[in-house]
Order: sequence, then structure tokens, then C-alpha cells
Amino acid sequence: METWKAPFFSVKIPEDFLGTERLDKYVSSLPDGIGRSKLKSGSSKILINGRESKLSGKVKGGDKIDIYWQDNIPDDIEPQDIPLKIIFENDDVCVVNKEQGMVTHPAAGNWSGTLVNALLFHWGRKALSNVKDKGSDGLVERIRPGIVHRLDKDTSGVIITAKNRAAQEWLSLQFSSRRLCKEYIMIVRGCPPKKDGVVDTFIARDPADRKRFKAFPLDGQKKRQSFGEDAQRRCSSDPLFNGAKRAKTLYHVVSVYGDYALVRARLLTGRTHQIRVHMKFLGCPVLGDAIYSKKDPVFPDASLMLHSRLLKIRLPGQKKFHSFKAAVPPRFKDVIKALKKNALGKGK
Repeated sequence: METWKAPFFSVKIPEDFLGTERLDKYVSSLPDGIGRSKLKSGSSKILINGRESKLSGKVKGGDKIDIYWQDNIPDDIEPQDIPLKIIFENDDVCVVNKEQGMVTHPAAGNWSGTLVNALLFHWGRKALSNVKDKGSDGLVERIRPGIVHRLDKDTSGVIITAKNRAAQEWLSLQFSSRRLCKEYIMIVRGCPPKKDGVVDTFIARDPADRKRFKAFPLDGQKKRQSFGEDAQRRCSSDPLFNGAKRAKTLYHVVSVYGDYALVRARLLTGRTHQIRVHMKFLGCPVLGDAIYSKKDPVFPDASLMLHSRLLKIRLPGQKKFHSFKAAVPPRFKDVIKALKKNALGKGK
């Protein structure tokens, strides 16, 4: 029987388990286990049958593993009194309707005013020292307390955060294994080729512009061609290209307004800029996307029309799924109103 409650994790290995295994490898292999890197960074005490052990310790059938945790409380960020739209909150998680323009966690150029800064204040955490200039992997991890997934700065909507290390591990596993449902709405320029479809590609950094990502067909021969002649020479030697990952998005066209469309999409994988890159790949980029689209002549001042509408996920220790929704933001309503008015005008 497994116990999943901060700051303690416990599991007994079945008696019929054959052979021996490293403790960290066994725990990470469990359906609701803990990743080996997280075990290394977060465990404060490890016991096998009541005796202290290391992550490299060997376990066998019948052994009982107890792991004690240090809560994921950062030591490097200033809490800030920034209003938040809380959708749901309990002792383990906090679900927020993130405003457009808010960065998820501190990073270069945005060391304050982020969702993390706001959450620390909301949770009543004390002011903490800033370590942004002391680069190391451990410090980078600590500037993202509670963050298990992210939304781009200009993407609004549902985001779930963890309030302790156990909850963070639980939620991280849901995201890494895709045991959840993430649904977005967007307004795009143009219209996808089908009303219902799937975009299934590889995604990698664009060798011609490393600030962007690019989708290319699954067919290996077409992969190079999709980058263009000027970048093909760099593909074989570029480690980011070689590290391209599979990306899959389901979409449904809700409404068409002339040269624009309202689209709903579900992510089957979780790649950086996935929806924005896939819409660009289909030839109908998201309206207001300054990275993957040009300024729109009808809506030149439009901000990114992408919104995280729905998240279905299992909360820590629970078997059933919970659904969290974020209302359609005013910017969507304004653009759709203008599109409908324009369509009526043309119909007269």
C-alpha cells in the first residue's frame, strides 16, 4: 500500500518481486512514482525496512521503503502582492486563471512580477533572497516553486500549481505521462484544411532562428527540406535539431468568420509553443502571434489570441479527474464581435 502525503512517501515491494533493484530505479518505475532526479534533489532521509539507506541501495521483494521530503520552498524570490484569479485551491494545489502578459516563473528579463512572485505572497511565504546571478541547476529549480507546467507570457487561462513537494511530484507525473486533458481556444488567420483534424509532426528549434520552433513532417526525407536550403547544412550537426520531438495536436473548427476561424485544440504532447507552431504549420497562424505570424491588417493591435480554456487532471491522492475552466477572456469576445459585424456588413 502506497502513501502519498507530504513530506513522506512509503511503499512496500510485493513479496513476489523477483531479483534486486536500485531503490531510485524501483521507485521511479512505479505508476505514481517519483523521478530519479527529483529523488536526488528532494529526499532528506531514506529508509529500507527502517534502516537508513542511499538512493543506490538495493531493494527486493517484501522490503518497505520510506522516503522523507523537504518541502519545495524557495529561497530566492520576493513575494509580491499581485492580484490573482483563483479558480480552485486546497492544501495541495492552487489553480489560477493566468492573465495575459504575466510570466509564469522568474527568468532572464523577468525576475519579478511573475506568477511565482504572486503565489508566494498569496501563500503567505516570507521575503527571500535573490540568487539569480548564482547560476546552477539547483538554483534554477528553486526559482520555479510549485510550477509543473507553464503558459507563454501572452497565453492566458488555466494553470495548476503545487503547494508542496509531494503535490509537485504527483502533478509532474500527470504531465509527463500525459494522464490529463488540456484544451485551448484560439482565433486563427485563415482556416485549417478540415473541420476536425490532427497535426502530427516533429518539432525542433528552427536552425535559421533559434528563438523560434518549427514543425516538420514525420517523413525523414522531408524533414530537411522543410527547413529550406540555407539551414539544411546545419541540421545534421545541430544538437537541437537532432533532439527534435514528436508533437501531436487535435483540433476542431468551432466557427468560421470569413478569413478567420475560432478553433478548439487539445494537446496530446506538451512541446514548447506547440499549438502556435502547429497552426503555423497548417498555414493558419494564431492571430496576434508576433513570433509565428505577421501583423494582421484588420486587427493590427491584436494580442495573442490563445487561451487555456480547460484542464482535466487528477489531484494528489485522488482517483477521479477534476475539471477546471477559465472563462473566455474579453479580448476574444471583442474580436469575435467585430468579425460577426464585418460578416453581417458584407452580407448586405
